[in-house]
Amino acid sequence: MTTYSGTKDFEGAAFVNANFKGATLRFSDVRGVTMRSVDVDGLDIDSHDLFFGSLLVNGVDVVPLVDAELNRQFPGRELQKAQTPEGLREGWVAVQSAWQTTVAGTPPDLVDAHVEDEWSLAQTLRHLILATDAWLRGGILRMHQPFHEIGQLFGGAEEMGVDTSVFRVDPPAFEEVLAVRAERQQQVTDFLATATADLLAQERENPWGDGDWRPSVGDCIRVILEEEWAHLRYIRRDLARLR
Repeated sequence: MTTYSGTKDFEGAAFVNANFKGATLRFSDVRGVTMRSVDVDGLDIDSHDLFFGSLLVNGVDVVPLVDAELNRQFPGRELQKAQTPEGLREGWVAVQSAWQTTVAGTPPDLVDAHVEDEWSLAQTLRHLILATDAWLRGGILRMHQPFHEIGQLFGGAEEMGVDTSVFRVDPPAFEEVLAVRAERQQQVTDFLATATADLLAQERENPWGDGDWRPSVGDCIRVILEEEWAHLRYIRRDLARLR
C-alpha cells in the first residue's frame, strides 16, 4: 500500500473515474470535499469533530441524526452539553457508570490489545487521565504542572509545545493505570460536588495554549465529558472487533 503523509498535493484536486476502494485516511483534512455519483457501500467515517459542522448525504445533513442515535446508544451522553451543575454532575455519573461496565467486562488478555493503529483499553484510560489533568487540574485549577507521568499523549503534542519529558516512555502495569484513573475520576467527582453556576461561568485559559479560545470552567468540564464519551465509543467498537 502506498502511503501519502504530510502532503497538500491533493488540495483542490479533482478525481474522475478514480478507484479509492479500501483506502484509509487518518488525521487528514477532508473539509469541503465534494463527492458526486460515487459508490459509498461500506464507507466508514469516524470523526471526533463531526458535531462541530455538517455532513451532507444526498442533500441531508446527517450530523443531527448521528448525534441522536449515539445518545440513544449511550444513555446520558446528551448531558455532555449540560449547562448546569446538576446536569454536569448527572452526566459525569452516567459516563463513569458506562466506563465501569466496559472495564469490568474486558478480559485481561484484551486490555493491551488494539485494532490496527487505535489505542488499547489501557492506552485509552491513560489518555483520559491526561484529559482530566489538562482540563481539570491545568485548565480549571491552574496547576503549574498538572500531568501524571503515565498520561497517554496524542499525536502532534510535541509540535504544540507540550513538555513531553514529563511522561514516561515505558508502559505502566494495568493495575497502576486503574489506580491513577480512579484518583482522577474522584477529583472530578469532588470538584463537581461543590461546583456552582457562578464558578462554571468563570473564564479560564485553554490548557493547550490556544489563545483564540478562552473556555469557561463549564466548558472545561464539558470537554472532559466529550472525551469520556468519545473514547468509550471508540474502545467499545474496537473491543467488539477483537472479540
